Amino acid sequence: MAVAEPTGPALTREEADRALARLGAEHEAVESSLLALQDHAGRRLLEGADLTGETRSRWAAAEALIGQLWAYFDAYTAALTTARELRSRRRWPTQGELSELTELLRGSGITLAAHGTSALPAGTAGLTARLSERLSLQELLDRMNGWYAQALDVVVIADSVWSALPARIDLLAAELRRTRSLAHSVGVRPGEHPSGDDLEQITRELTALRAEVIGDPLAFWAGASPSSAPGGGRPDTTRYDRAARALEDVRREVEAVLDVRQDAEQRLMRVRDILSRADRTLNEARQARAEVLSKIAASVVPAVSGPPTALYEQLSAAADHRRHARWHRLSPLLEGLEQRAEEELLRARESLTAVTAPLAVRAELRGRLDAYKAKTARHGLAEDSLLVERYDAARRMLWSAPCDLVAAEGAVLRYQQALAEALAATGAGERATGRRGES
Repeated sequence: MAVAEPTGPALTREEADRALARLGAEHEAVESSLLALQDHAGRRLLEGADLTGETRSRWAAAEALIGQLWAYFDAYTAALTTARELRSRRRWPTQGELSELTELLRGSGITLAAHGTSALPAGTAGLTARLSERLSLQELLDRMNGWYAQALDVVVIADSVWSALPARIDLLAAELRRTRSLAHSVGVRPGEHPSGDDLEQITRELTALRAEVIGDPLAFWAGASPSSAPGGGRPDTTRYDRAARALEDVRREVEAVLDVRQDAEQRLMRVRDILSRADRTLNEARQARAEVLSKIAASVVPAVSGPPTALYEQLSAAADHRRHARWHRLSPLLEGLEQRAEEELLRARESLTAVTAPLAVRAELRGRLDAYKAKTARHGLAEDSLLVERYDAARRMLWSAPCDLVAAEGAVLRYQQALAEALAATGAGERATGRRGES
């Protein structure tokens, strides 16, 4: 048994009254707190729940603490009542009464029997080493405050998690059921579409998550405990958020499939039209190639590919998916078809441009030759024999088949040079005649 330590000089009447007032206020605060804890919704839920894991062990310890709190509170109440009765005997207490009050208010005069502490949290096991212990009112109050904070943490955390997560999980599960029903209507089912498998996985995750949250809410708390840092902790929604994002991805995929169902025919017709235009362009390129080979000599003309057989096969498969309402298969196939059809049309146009390039060069040379001839006529050189000879040579090359573009370009260049020389000579003659006239 512990021996009470000296309490120092006796309190004065005023000091004793102030100490009683403070301890009385503390008594009321502790009582209010314990009653609030007794009526706390989280506590009632914990008492009736089938707990598991961390919550089960911590709630067992918290329940033991709550029992100890009431026992300590009774001892605190009894000691405070004794002190009040002593103080109320007379208005002006004797020195002996003041000494006794001092011992009651400051001394370790409260004897408490040690209780089994197997269910108590770490830090309280030392109580089992003694049959009893003696505490002062302040020590008793400090211990009650510490135990109350530990017990309240368990209650508040469990209540916060249960208030935040199960309702949100239920709402997400309802959204999941709506999405799954819609997905099944468009053929997005497990084993047939990746999103169908995702829906099954999300369903399993939400079922497991709800069971774990209900059974072990303390495992879903992040951050500091409520007593150590009020407002610092929060329910851990990591798994819930991940499931919500996964469901949103699936929902967008299902909506894309729905969009395909609504405008599939129009999109298929557009793909057919693009492929038809690509075919016509390729036919035009093949005809142009034959013309180039017959009209242009010594020209390398690229080959023209055949029709896009693979794309037509995919288009046929897409049409079959539409007829049989396989929207989940049509969606990705149609998106790829649209892109490849556009690429096929671009390739056909590039092929036509490549094979008709020699004809374009010949047309450009013909245009240049005609332009030079018009310039010749404007300057009165249409009868110049050299210019007539070089024009005829260039024209024969450009209007004969097959046309040698290299030789024709050289002939046009020679005609251009002859015209430039003739114009220069004509200008020099006119300047000389002008000088003779002036003299």
